[in-house]
Amino acid sequence: MPRESTRRARLEARITPEVLAIVKHAADLQGCSLSEFVVAAAQEIAHRTIAETSVIRLSLEDQQRFVDLLLNPPPLTLAMHRAAQAHAELIQDA
Repeated sequence: MPRESTRRARLEARITPEVLAIVKHAADLQGCSLSEFVVAAAQEIAHRTIAETSVIRLSLEDQQRFVDLLLNPPPLTLAMHRAAQAHAELIQDA
């Protein structure tokens, strides 16, 4: 009895024969189909990309400066005072 597939979407890409040969060879080395290899590789790089853009990385010096500014913020400028006042009025009116 055929197994019902949970896969619903299709992905197509046009690649050069050289790239296809490399990807097929890599899939063979992994012991999986070309489709399985491509999907796994795409999923891995997608997760990595999302993780890299979701985390802010700072040097030790920048981390210390960040904490220092949080604990000891500089005085507000006149423009910052006006912005804070405008924000407070906007929120109060809502």
